[in-house]
Amino acid sequence: MDYYTKTQLKNYNSFKTEALAKIFCQPTTIEELRKCLSDYPHEKKLIIGGGCNLFFTKDFDGLVIYPNIKGLREISDEEEEDEDIFLEVNASENWDEFVAYCVERGFVGLENLSLIPGTVGAAPIQNIGAYGAEVKDVIREVVAVDMETGETLSFSNAECEFGYRDSIFKRTNKYLILSVVFHLKRTFVYVPKYADLNKELEDIEEPSVQDVRDAVIRVRQRKLPDEKVLPNAGSFFKNPYITQEHADKIKAEYPDLPAFPYKDGLVKTSAAFLIDKAGYKGKRAGDIGTYPNQPLIIVNYGSADGNDIVRFMNEVQGAVKSIFGIELEPEVRIF
Repeated sequence: MDYYTKTQLKNYNSFKTEALAKIFCQPTTIEELRKCLSDYPHEKKLIIGGGCNLFFTKDFDGLVIYPNIKGLREISDEEEEDEDIFLEVNASENWDEFVAYCVERGFVGLENLSLIPGTVGAAPIQNIGAYGAEVKDVIREVVAVDMETGETLSFSNAECEFGYRDSIFKRTNKYLILSVVFHLKRTFVYVPKYADLNKELEDIEEPSVQDVRDAVIRVRQRKLPDEKVLPNAGSFFKNPYITQEHADKIKAEYPDLPAFPYKDGLVKTSAAFLIDKAGYKGKRAGDIGTYPNQPLIIVNYGSADGNDIVRFMNEVQGAVKSIFGIELEPEVRIF
């Protein structure tokens, strides 16, 4: 395995912002992975998978690791029933190709997460979610390396400390995920959860798992830009949680505000709605703007400077805060 210095990272983040990595390596085995950790014990480290949830505002003063360790296997469990299927998938596998693999075989649980860009290893970090589903609901175990000690650790679902677009891996940034064990099912019954998806499937009496995947893909392709054509990182902001009192106050002026009961007296509302009503749907400032079909997505029309994205982000946050009193929090990791 070779090490490279001053490596350009533009092609390793879906926003296509330019930055140089002090050191860069691409391990293809777990042994090579351990070696790069031990060779540079004191360097700051960044693990990049698909690069679909991060961008750079400056050079990275440390070691960037871009693993290419693939593989998938079915595993058995003594307590497994005919209904259950367990798959261990290495972190570098493409997420949507894995979802397609499961759907084609009738393995149920991932279909609503179709067409999300990135790798399998990134899925638990962000606790990816879409159309009423979150990946935490089908993760049994995550196997990772402690980047400080080199020790291999196994995290149960509870030990992953999953939250909304959050996990112990995202908060601590000290573990490198090797593989994820998924617990899927063999029987599928469609349960209506998400309005756009329900509408897409309304003409199918009993949708199959393949029907759901196909519908999710159609909806996403209509609403969301392809990052290969128009650089972006998907949903830029988290949907905020606010008090019922706060929601009622906003609804007095905006009665169509989405508000879904959560817990502890909080409700979940829509960042896209707030951005739209703040006048930022399809708005552009120079080479950065919100996508006309989905204001939750910030797109890059040509800038190589991540600071342009940050400036536009601040502008959107300021407008939403001024009108609604809500602080939008980015989903995207900014370096």
